[in-house]
Amino acid sequence: MPDKFDPYREALVVEAVTLWPDAYADLDASERDRIERALHAAPAEAAELHYFRLHTGFRREITVTPADVERLSASRSERS
Repeated sequence: MPDKFDPYREALVVEAVTLWPDAYADLDASERDRIERALHAAPAEAAELHYFRLHTGFRREITVTPADVERLSASRSERS
């Protein structure tokens, strides 16, 4: 079960990780990078977000979902 966005933990995030399902293995590297940056820039909008306690703070882990890819692809096409 994903975590809810937590402003307290966000303030203490020291590591950000993005997990990509195998279905996106053939996605262009620049597109993957753009999606990762967008997801971590607005983690409250990510469909699957997890926080893990570290000794120095928290690790934010976002698993990319089809909903995320669709949402971020739609927002890119709207700007074009």
